[in-house]
Amino acid sequence: MINTKIVTVMLACAVFFLVLDLIRREKLTFKYAAFWIFVSGGAAFFAIFDRVLFRMASFLGFQLPSNFIFFTLLSVFVFLGLLMTIFLCQQNSRNEMTAQKIGLLELEIEQMKSRKVLDNEAGKDDS
Repeated sequence: MINTKIVTVMLACAVFFLVLDLIRREKLTFKYAAFWIFVSGGAAFFAIFDRVLFRMASFLGFQLPSNFIFFTLLSVFVFLGLLMTIFLCQQNSRNEMTAQKIGLLELEIEQMKSRKVLDNEAGKDDS
């Protein structure tokens, strides 16, 4: 029979190494990977030292450690959702700024082309 501690540690290690591999293959930046590394380390720590989890849950007034875990995960995911929303808004602002700069550059190119055409036509009229 497989112990839940062993399964939890194995899953935490799998997540940890998956995140490291994603960083190595440049599919994930460390900025976003740090959260998952922290979560996998925390999962492994609490799986090995489960008494710490029980004491924390009891100290914070939770009757069951599972309720503490669910509450903590829910809180972390709400916080993560807020962070992702902030990053998304920042990216949208950068995209809008880039689109405006591209539009201005295209306008300048068109103006330069029309001046060149006018200069060429004026040069032909002079000859």
